[in-house]
Amino acid sequence: MLKYAFRRILGMIPMLFLISIVVFTLAKLMPGDSFSGEIDPRNTNPQYIAEMREKLGYNDPLPKQYFRWIGNFVEGDFGKSARYKIKVSEVISERLPNTLLLGFSSLIITYILAFFMGLYAGRKPYTVADNLIGGLNYLGLSIPSFIAGVFAIFLFSFTLGWFPSNGSIDIGMTEGTFEYWLSRLHHVFLPAVVLGLLSTASYTQFLRNDIIENSRKDFVRTARAKGTAEKKIYNVHILRNSIIPLITFLGFDLVAIISGAIITETIFTYPGLGQLFLQSVGTRDYPVLMTLTMLFSFLTLIGNLLADILYGVVDPRIRLD
Repeated sequence: MLKYAFRRILGMIPMLFLISIVVFTLAKLMPGDSFSGEIDPRNTNPQYIAEMREKLGYNDPLPKQYFRWIGNFVEGDFGKSARYKIKVSEVISERLPNTLLLGFSSLIITYILAFFMGLYAGRKPYTVADNLIGGLNYLGLSIPSFIAGVFAIFLFSFTLGWFPSNGSIDIGMTEGTFEYWLSRLHHVFLPAVVLGLLSTASYTQFLRNDIIENSRKDFVRTARAKGTAEKKIYNVHILRNSIIPLITFLGFDLVAIISGAIITETIFTYPGLGQLFLQSVGTRDYPVLMTLTMLFSFLTLIGNLLADILYGVVDPRIRLD
């Protein structure tokens, strides 16, 4: 297992190198640059602008600019945000806790709902309750996240007033207090439900179908023939085998959370990395944009690795070595 993980990690290095070339090239091909955010807007002297461009290295050949950027990136220097005038690492570190809270809250909601609904629908297939759960799942799969977000804000924020429609915390809260964390959970619940809606629907149907399929296999018939209690058959024999693929999806959820958060955070004006990514595109804040793109790519590779490792851990039939 360790050898496999080590080989996969080594294989990520050339992959990340190629991704960095693509990210840098696309940033250079986009119109304009972040230079305007690094100079004094009150000084429009052409000589001053030319001197600053030379000083900041914008006139250097592209290969030299790339290796300077990637060298600083590896050392942990991601540059300075053209919009916020501070280090990119500080901008990201301010938003990262919000995205992590949103992501983990979404995962908890997804797996709890999917487990109980999938288990119930799988044990009682083709009943009214199973058809109702299936209808809700297909509805969740058919509604785009941005539509679900707008509808959730209209119903639960504006109409019922149960949850706030934007922000991550109420004004005036003292950090670290019980009221502080209660306010953060209150703000994150609605976007977390919207973010986890698609995964909940697909996972519920997947678990339900897998339980039905496993209940028809020979080892289940043998257990019934021996007089094993039906509850034990489902909880020990069927559920244990059906939940294995569901656990492996955890690695891929890291990617889904980040990609889904870009839309969800923007709709709910939730100050996380997703919203920061779109803002960086609109303001041409290339240092932040390039750093976030590399971060998302790295998380994608880590998520795929984690999914493979989890599959080998929970299923003893798989030998990764």
